[in-house]
Amino acid sequence: MPTVPEQSVIVDSDLIRRYDQAGPRYTSYPTAPHFHTDFDETDLIRALQASNLQARPLSLYFHIPFCEHLCFYCACTKVVTRHHEWGGPYVARLEKEMALYLNHLDASRPVEQLHFGGGTPTFLRQNDLTTLLDSIHRHFQLLPDDQGEYGVEIDPRALEPGTLKLLWEFGFNRISIGVQDLDVAVQKAVHREQSLELLAEVMAEARSLGFRSISLDLIYGLPLQTPESFARTLEAVITIRPNRLSVFNYAHLPERFPPQRRIRETDIPSPENKLRILAESISTLQQAGYVYIGMDHFALPEDELTLAQREGSLYRNFQGYSTHAGSDLLAFGMSAIAMVGTNYSQNIKDLDAWGDRLDHGHLPVEKGIRLHEEDLLRRHIINRLTCDFRLDFAALKQQYGVQFRIHFSDCLPALKQLEQDGLIQMDTEKLQVTPQGHLLIRHVCMIFDAYLPQKSVRYSRVI
Repeated sequence: MPTVPEQSVIVDSDLIRRYDQAGPRYTSYPTAPHFHTDFDETDLIRALQASNLQARPLSLYFHIPFCEHLCFYCACTKVVTRHHEWGGPYVARLEKEMALYLNHLDASRPVEQLHFGGGTPTFLRQNDLTTLLDSIHRHFQLLPDDQGEYGVEIDPRALEPGTLKLLWEFGFNRISIGVQDLDVAVQKAVHREQSLELLAEVMAEARSLGFRSISLDLIYGLPLQTPESFARTLEAVITIRPNRLSVFNYAHLPERFPPQRRIRETDIPSPENKLRILAESISTLQQAGYVYIGMDHFALPEDELTLAQREGSLYRNFQGYSTHAGSDLLAFGMSAIAMVGTNYSQNIKDLDAWGDRLDHGHLPVEKGIRLHEEDLLRRHIINRLTCDFRLDFAALKQQYGVQFRIHFSDCLPALKQLEQDGLIQMDTEKLQVTPQGHLLIRHVCMIFDAYLPQKSVRYSRVI
């Protein structure tokens, strides 16, 4: 397999202003808004049974929706409550869901990936967390000796003493922490207050236990942010040296996400200041030694993501960038999305309805989609572009039997325009995204998205 060069990124303000429009983040293709209710429990069961014949490794995702505090910027599916006793019944239903899956699944297949997301997974008290972990261990074949990619999202404000140790002893080896911003005024404006000291304390404990990767999330474009204040946040974060960093654009869509209505639009930075924050952040991180992976993500040179990108084996799924392609993703919990074979399915988003379906002995599928050959082809192209910034035409022909310029002749005018504007370079052998085009990779992918014209969906802006 050819080696992919380490990526760099150049911020071209004129190009960004011209191309900054709304578009998907492409954690899947087709994206979730195109799932439909014609796909139900029966379809998922068929997909599970068929997957046994392929015997692919497994990836498990558990959605823990509960949060003690409402973050005003949040667009996640969540339940805000201080009732920690709700964790017990939720875990009991997760156990029912696992048992229902295993009525149709070969459980001897190894679990290469495991992720707890939310919400706030550490909302669960240790007795409920222990029950869930023990149940996962009974139902599935976990990898020994730190071989798997097992991650959990952590809220330092909702972390009982001993919880990190419990997770480590079970086999988790990476954590992700939402920081967003360290400026006190910004934190108050979005209702998420946590100190650098608390963050550093949790990271120090994780490293002392042996967690091999720590990822921090930041958001630019939050209310009251300035280029100077965000630069101070970034400087502080760099001093504690996370293995990975995500710097996301805040998407203000209050008509879709009611908590965002508590944010005053007049407090949101101007487009010019947002662009300045982004440009200065990229420069600062690259000077600090971080490698731009793509789609808002940075990693240290020795990180597994960086190494996978160099080797051309990086992959992207619902949890972001990954080093494990070719797994069947099983999803547990309200709103969780599964990917089994050539099928996507999403669970019911309402907590009570999700639980009621399980209590009646049914997998709580709300909608999904079966991918056809054309979907698989375009998914492959979008995945390679978001991971490699490159598309090899000979490899595409070998794997899918298509001549790129013939099969995608309708895309060529749009690609030609991207090339004239300096976002890509194309010859007879490949399509290469330029350093100026890296920040606009979502726009490049949109050229190959056959579903975009079919349905009116409100996406976040690219930058």
